[in-house]
Amino acid sequence: MKIEKFVLGSMGTNCYLIINEETKELVIVDPATCPDYVVSHVKSHGYIPKAIFLTPADFDHVMVIDGWGKDVGIPRYLHEDEKKILEDPELNLSGVFGASYSYGDVKCLKDGQEMDIAGFTFHIIHTPGHTCGGCCYYCEAEEVLISGDTLFYQSVGRSDFPTGSMGTLVRSIKEKLFCLPDDVMVYPGHNDATCIGDEKKYNPFV
Repeated sequence: MKIEKFVLGSMGTNCYLIINEETKELVIVDPATCPDYVVSHVKSHGYIPKAIFLTPADFDHVMVIDGWGKDVGIPRYLHEDEKKILEDPELNLSGVFGASYSYGDVKCLKDGQEMDIAGFTFHIIHTPGHTCGGCCYYCEAEEVLISGDTLFYQSVGRSDFPTGSMGTLVRSIKEKLFCLPDDVMVYPGHNDATCIGDEKKYNPFV
């Protein structure tokens, strides 16, 4: 597994390309924008997008899911409880920032579900708190966790957005993420990567 990060959009959202170097298949995580240089990068390397993963459905994570996936049929995935946020500009906060985004045509995931995509197996971990349907994607074989806006480097996601709750967020992290092995690398929705062991020791919010 190769992971490439692009910091995109006005909120500095981490968009990840999760790449199978043998097959060139990839998963796109949280496509905040769709700049030409990222599209050119994907095409020039011959990468084959197989899926789009959404962690939360906040506007800054989903603004161009249609740009990446609609025309060429790349399936888009998110947790089932987050679908209402994706469809509602007030809940995904896009209306607050000058534009209204509402998306449908997504495939809904359940907590504990496993997905085999691009040669990897991802475990779906529902981690409400930042939003009601936020989720993480865990690849046990590669010791990789895509944590979205749940867990950051020595921080956690905001809980003052619609459907958010700090108490629920902290429980999600303690009960569902801190049980993972310490060596698991964490790739968050904003800022730098970290690992589970360091966050258990040094994160002042949990």
